[in-house]
Amino acid sequence: MRAGWLAAAALLFPTPLLADTLIDNVNGITVDRNGTVTRFEAILIDDGGKVRELVAEGERAPRADYREDGRGRTVIPGIIDSHVHVMGLGLSLLTVDLSNTRTLAEAQQKIADYAAAHPERPWIVGRGWNQEAWGLGRFPTAAELDAAVADRPVWLERVDGHAGWANSAALSVAGVTAATADPAGGRIERLPGGREPSGVFVDAAMDLVASKVPPPRATDRDVALHEAQELLVRSGVTAVADMGSSIEDWMTFRRAGDEGRLRVRIMAYAASVPEMTLIGGTGPTQWLYDDRLRLNGLKLVLDGALGSRGALLKAAYADDPNNRGLALMNGTQLRNNMSRAAMEGYQVAIHAIGDAANAEALDAIDELSGDYRGDRRWRIEHAQVVDPADIARFGRHGIVASMQPVHQTSDRLMAEARLGPDRLTGAYAWRTIDEAGSALALGSDAPVEAPDPFAGLAAAVSREDASGEPAGGWQPQQRLTIEEALAAYTAGAAWAGFAEGRFGRLAPGERADFLVLDADPLDVDAAALRRIRVLETWIGGRKVYEATPSRGRREADAPGR
Repeated sequence: MRAGWLAAAALLFPTPLLADTLIDNVNGITVDRNGTVTRFEAILIDDGGKVRELVAEGERAPRADYREDGRGRTVIPGIIDSHVHVMGLGLSLLTVDLSNTRTLAEAQQKIADYAAAHPERPWIVGRGWNQEAWGLGRFPTAAELDAAVADRPVWLERVDGHAGWANSAALSVAGVTAATADPAGGRIERLPGGREPSGVFVDAAMDLVASKVPPPRATDRDVALHEAQELLVRSGVTAVADMGSSIEDWMTFRRAGDEGRLRVRIMAYAASVPEMTLIGGTGPTQWLYDDRLRLNGLKLVLDGALGSRGALLKAAYADDPNNRGLALMNGTQLRNNMSRAAMEGYQVAIHAIGDAANAEALDAIDELSGDYRGDRRWRIEHAQVVDPADIARFGRHGIVASMQPVHQTSDRLMAEARLGPDRLTGAYAWRTIDEAGSALALGSDAPVEAPDPFAGLAAAVSREDASGEPAGGWQPQQRLTIEEALAAYTAGAAWAGFAEGRFGRLAPGERADFLVLDADPLDVDAAALRRIRVLETWIGGRKVYEATPSRGRREADAPGR
């Protein structure tokens, strides 16, 4: 079965170009890390899939073995999504997806329908639920999940991946009772008035149930990777930073590379020190499969997320006065893990959402930069809520701020409730962090958000959601220019993953990864940015996607994760 599927999948990939190709009559755009724009009207690609030459307006196009007329359409570098969970994205496309549900009842019906359609599955799994979008004002319960499926265990991750929802059958399999204690770095939500588990588990507590779910088979993973790549190339994403790669993920990527099925470029960050050393040994791997795969380093998770009140804050949540969030590792553990990675040249990426977590990450980078000198490019993933007093520290030590613009538009109302008005100045503050001297790299956090870079660009330049709210933008002083935002999705994102000179720009010697669009992103407003269609996606000088004549509407931003 697997061999047949792989053979069929291989037919989807065009054969490599074996000659120079000239694509002319284009509105060509490329940017450097600083947002400086270079325009061109033709691009010459060599037989190895690299850019040989850009032809500026008025210059004579060189001879080539093959020519394609760009018909005046816009060409930009392929988008690099700087924070993705590749296998999480792929598996989400194969399981229950609740991300578009707007009420609890709608979610219950979708879960029940999925279970009825898959009677052979011993567990029902999925993700994407969001009590904020449902207007519940609380977490859902096991009893409410029982109403959808009671005959077998159900486990559903929250949209942010930092909480899970179990039914009674799953609680029974996991052996979770009122006597079960909260694990370090986690919280078992309880029913009011006692200690009976409600059915929701936050951060480290998730493993109490998740560890009982049968893991995907290798063939499931292969299909999931195929589905993830299909979505990414349709969206115009040609490269990603994969945050939290497991050994199973890595071997899935390797199988795809060995069999010629790996199209999207993956810069991987291992989920733990043991997985880092198992994959990389004594340092980052070499670039594999014509710059399609490399283990760059290690991802560490300091705290949870705002939506599940797990983000670690300096002061209590405005809407939960007894809660400051969850520390998923302490300062000593953070520094020990960072040192273990840095001593062998691995890049370190630290998940920090709350202001206390960001301060801890900055403290650790300050301390370790004296011991581990050189070009480290320490990364802070999300940098979502930062104490304004700490923002200047992002300009030290070459820190990369890896941020996700659509989080701001989908989180706005929830963030206001969680933080209160006095802590919003440093929330989603990409302009101020950039001006402090940090290197911006933008992304989506897919599958938490859709991997739609044009929605991200629109949010970055407007701070308005898909409905244009709030008019003029939320905290509009944090808006980026379109040139700055595009740079942070291309050349800046490549630099953030030590890929500069390989891909990220359209420049001689770099990989010919580019998009053909139906509009010029430098010449439209935010609303039109969201509507831009990807007509073609090219990776390594090969066309890997071509649009059909029409495409469905984009989904609106979710009302808080």
